[in-house]
Amino acid sequence: MKGFLLLNKPKGITSFKAVAEIKKLTKEKRVGHTGTLDPLATGVLPIFIGRPCVLANYILNNKKTYIAQFKFGLATDTLDITGKTVKTVLKTVKEQELLNVLPLFAGKSLQEPPMFSAKKINGKRLYDLARNGETVERKPCEIEIYNLNLLDFNFKEQTAKIEVECSKGTYIRVLISDIAKKMGTEAVLTELTRTASAGFLLEDSVELSKLTPENISEFILPEEKAVLKFKEITVSEKQAIRFFNGGELSLLRVNNKNLNLNEIIRVKYNGIFIGVGKVTEESVKSVCPLNNPVN
Repeated sequence: MKGFLLLNKPKGITSFKAVAEIKKLTKEKRVGHTGTLDPLATGVLPIFIGRPCVLANYILNNKKTYIAQFKFGLATDTLDITGKTVKTVLKTVKEQELLNVLPLFAGKSLQEPPMFSAKKINGKRLYDLARNGETVERKPCEIEIYNLNLLDFNFKEQTAKIEVECSKGTYIRVLISDIAKKMGTEAVLTELTRTASAGFLLEDSVELSKLTPENISEFILPEEKAVLKFKEITVSEKQAIRFFNGGELSLLRVNNKNLNLNEIIRVKYNGIFIGVGKVTEESVKSVCPLNNPVN
């Protein structure tokens, strides 16, 4: 069994646990995901099954969209509602204050990864270090916020809901905390849903509870669906065999001349998706051959 599955990850389990459940259902050892979601979070989790797992590397750097709910006046060690309370602030926040601050976070900025995260430093997960009471220096990473909109604000409850479109590597928990600090208070994430990832939408995703060993194949998509956004070239049988065996294809002999240096492209022969290539100065390099064109 191989292909691509859009999973709506449920609340309360890690992305690793979600992958483990798919392994059980498919009886396939090679299962991987793109874009880790915290246990608190739900939403779009693209999962690759079988040999197409290698395709995950080519959709990681895409935009993601989240709907985040949070509560003012509280700080925890995890930056979300599941953590231990470390600070409370009595300040009452008004909706207009939040509206004034949100635009300040649009665009590129540097964000420090939280200690409670799956990021590795010197081969160790930060959350493992944090659970042992350790704190280590984390290098800030560049992120980009493309859109940031207020969806709801409850003055009485001191809660808010925002929609965030952002780059890979953005920690929404950190963003919420930083927004609150800019307003002279604290806030913690209470709910998070990823509604889009790499162009894949929540409404097209399947809930884990609905999957069984008998029906899961109905929800597994062809691997090409994961990379449809890339330009396509079609090749001859000889070129297809060469590409599948790791050979390079001369740019002078490919049918699509509108290619850019270092661009990732789909390669097809006779309607068959063979794999993914990368454009060099003189050729299309085979970086991810998947399907034998002569079988």
